[in-house]
Amino acid sequence: MFNTFGNKVRIKRTPETEEKGLANKEGEIYGQTTPSMMNFEIIGTLKEDFAINVHFDDLNQSFWFTEDLIEQLDNGQGTEITLDGIKKKWTKDKNGEWVEEDTSPIKDENEPEQNPTDNKTEWWKFWRK
Repeated sequence: MFNTFGNKVRIKRTPETEEKGLANKEGEIYGQTTPSMMNFEIIGTLKEDFAINVHFDDLNQSFWFTEDLIEQLDNGQGTEITLDGIKKKWTKDKNGEWVEEDTSPIKDENEPEQNPTDNKTEWWKFWRK
């Protein structure tokens, strides 16, 4: 799934996608699932136990589709993923591969290491102000 996350897609025109107002809309793949394990509305007729989540920015909403209703437009080049608390980011390259990058601040080699116990204040005297 991770290789398709962020791919740009178009929803094919069918009576069901037209009825939902989603025919020919372009969106981005946000995930996939096994419908038999979840309780999601799936647009399309399931031929296998697999569905794809597509997010539409203009609607600020996602929908689950059967794979046959999705037309791939591109591999999401430039899509970035970051995770709170992790000092890394992943960016999709022109081949659709995820490239990992360290986003930690660059340490100045001339700057001395600071030891938290070297603090000049005596922390336990915080109430004496």
